[in-house]
Amino acid sequence: MTRSPDVLVILADDLGFSDLAAFGGEIDTPALDRLARRGVRMSSFYATPRCSPSRAALLTGRHSHDVGVGVLTSDDRPHGYRGSLDPAAPTLAERLRAVGYTTALAGKWHLSSRMSAPDETWPTRRGFDEFYGVLHGAVSYYDPPLVDGEERLPPSATAGDYYLTDDLTRYARDFVGRAHASRRPWFLYLAYTAPHWPLHAREADVAKYRDRYRAGWDRLRERRLAQQHRLGLATASALPDRDPRVRAWAEVPEPAWEAERMAVYAAQVEAMDRGVGTLLDQLEAQGTLDDTLVVFCSDNGACAESLPTPSGRLSAEVSPPTTRAGHPVRVGNSPDVVPGPEESYASYGRSWAHLSNTPFRLYKRWVHEGGIASPLIASWPAGGVPAGDLVDGPGHVVDIAPTVLRAVGGDAEGMAGTSMLDQWRGEAVVDRPLFWEHLGNAAVRHGRWKLVREADRPWELYDVVADRGETRDLAAGHADVVTRLAGCWDAWARSAGVIEWDRLLEYYRSRGLERSVLPD
Repeated sequence: MTRSPDVLVILADDLGFSDLAAFGGEIDTPALDRLARRGVRMSSFYATPRCSPSRAALLTGRHSHDVGVGVLTSDDRPHGYRGSLDPAAPTLAERLRAVGYTTALAGKWHLSSRMSAPDETWPTRRGFDEFYGVLHGAVSYYDPPLVDGEERLPPSATAGDYYLTDDLTRYARDFVGRAHASRRPWFLYLAYTAPHWPLHAREADVAKYRDRYRAGWDRLRERRLAQQHRLGLATASALPDRDPRVRAWAEVPEPAWEAERMAVYAAQVEAMDRGVGTLLDQLEAQGTLDDTLVVFCSDNGACAESLPTPSGRLSAEVSPPTTRAGHPVRVGNSPDVVPGPEESYASYGRSWAHLSNTPFRLYKRWVHEGGIASPLIASWPAGGVPAGDLVDGPGHVVDIAPTVLRAVGGDAEGMAGTSMLDQWRGEAVVDRPLFWEHLGNAAVRHGRWKLVREADRPWELYDVVADRGETRDLAAGHADVVTRLAGCWDAWARSAGVIEWDRLLEYYRSRGLERSVLPD
């Protein structure tokens, strides 16, 4: 009897479409480049525009609204969403465990509306035999609130030269080794927090990037697009105009500090890549790399958020320490907060997010391409996934679970997504619409057409095959396409349990939460 493949799903957090070298970026990512050479890259893969909804969709194969996670993890019933996975929606871990897999989550969960004590919303109650990581949306890389299984670890667990990305890699390697020794097939969901803010990285990793980012975001956007063209990625034929809210690099008053922010971000990405590399080396040494289905993607587009958040405070989704190593932690984005060390808590802001999303519009939380386009790399040589191919056809995060289940011969009944295996193997793409909604921002893509709008604004229509940068709104000249796709989106929204944004916004306003959930 042929053994089922092992499954490794790696999720980056707030990684922009063009950050990886395999997608045009200048960050050193040799491990993910290696994975891309061994497998396929998708140039039109999409997540949702926010972390919790993407995680819900990835783990259930259903749209996040349909399983209770329409915004983040606040339980807003009866006015809004439950904020955690519907117990009636089986997770990928539960389905795989039912067919003999041992399962583990290393990293960020961010799907629990109740974190005070273990309950049915915790990963160990949703199909994961093991959990090591964090429940929150954003944490310090030096002093995170770690959970092992259902036990909160003491501060001593992060003493000394601790760094979260390295610790998650250590745990992942340990799990893979133990699972291999047991001769049972395994599923590891490795959900790194990198490169989500706070900007935390070791000096040795940051130093190599300082000079690289003194070139500034304008020149680097041009270089990234040129590299995407050399790589054959279907993005945009020309670089769209700079976001009007982003200064020209020549006008930046503190260029050294700005370069430092991006240098720390790049160091966070490289640390994650280094972890991926150690896992690939381990699988190769075990002789199982070829028959391990490896999928890598990001949970949304690059993040333009500034700290503190628009509400003037950090969200309840975030758990920053107030002191670290005897120093007060300084939260904010200003030149007097140097990013990187443990006593800082900062983000890299809109300007660098604009670079990360090259050449797309807008950012995390929106459903224009910059909010939802994600790099995806998949490798499974023993499963007929060819080496080095580029897949231009679209895919959606709801497709990951059915893809995995098809690979292992499992049951994907009730899922909204479809398997991407045939697409990866170079076969015909199923012509189907893809849908999004978040905070009233809405979109549907069908074939070359994408209908998209910001909340309370008219629909825009783009030919995303010819104009992936969404620079030419064609709605006025194609009213029939707008009507057809808008009707399609309305029908999907009803079937997927999307709550009308006006109703949900009224609820947030009544509780004084509007500024906490809306994009700035």
